[in-house]
Amino acid sequence: MLRDSLSLLLKIDSSLYRPPHTKNWSEISMKSDVSVETLRALTQLQETLHDKLTQTVLRKMQQYAVDVTLDPDTAHPELILSEDGKQVKLGDIRHELPDNPERFDKCVSVLGKEGFSSGRFYFEVQVKTNWDLGVVRGSINRKGMITMSPQDGHWAVFLRNENDYCACADPSVSLCLRVSPQKVGVFVDYEESLVCFYDVDNRSQIYSFTGQTFTEKLFPLLSPGPHHGGKNSGPLIISPVHYNK
Repeated sequence: MLRDSLSLLLKIDSSLYRPPHTKNWSEISMKSDVSVETLRALTQLQETLHDKLTQTVLRKMQQYAVDVTLDPDTAHPELILSEDGKQVKLGDIRHELPDNPERFDKCVSVLGKEGFSSGRFYFEVQVKTNWDLGVVRGSINRKGMITMSPQDGHWAVFLRNENDYCACADPSVSLCLRVSPQKVGVFVDYEESLVCFYDVDNRSQIYSFTGQTFTEKLFPLLSPGPHHGGKNSGPLIISPVHYNK
């Protein structure tokens, strides 16, 4: 059922965002029986159906919620993790920590402790002014500057400058969101090679990576981003998932 709903949702998205076909506009008679009001009503109906389907899909995804805890052994030395491993923020100093192979040394990121190599999983994160969020292969490079793309084992979206949203595809994809998400849900279907991002509060889709290739464990990725003049001092928070049937 979830697979069918996802397939339908992606098809509707495709139709909503496809550029209008204008090849034969000159052949359309001004006496057409289809009025502007009818076309507007049909468009509104399509958007309403899309919103309801998105809400249904999100509820189904929330059934696969997992308990994500951040792994301090992977955290960049400037990051500060809460004691329970549910929050991360950027500090003001670089801490003296062991430079173990798992730790990021340039990319200001941290991974979840548990990886997933099958099935479906979902988690939610309260976000702020700047952030990177997604999942990565366990074997990604942790040292030096990192290119975030599916080819490099990253499936992520990010926010910069308060309203510049982007999906780390190849090439990257700028995202135009109606509202700024306060809580982002991340869903992965390993067997279907799918990674979806949702605005939880507004129950709307942000972006989906489809047709991917997963061959090893995937780990949640969080990065609080730069301070942005003090506007970005708060933490990213892994939130309990409130599933409503």
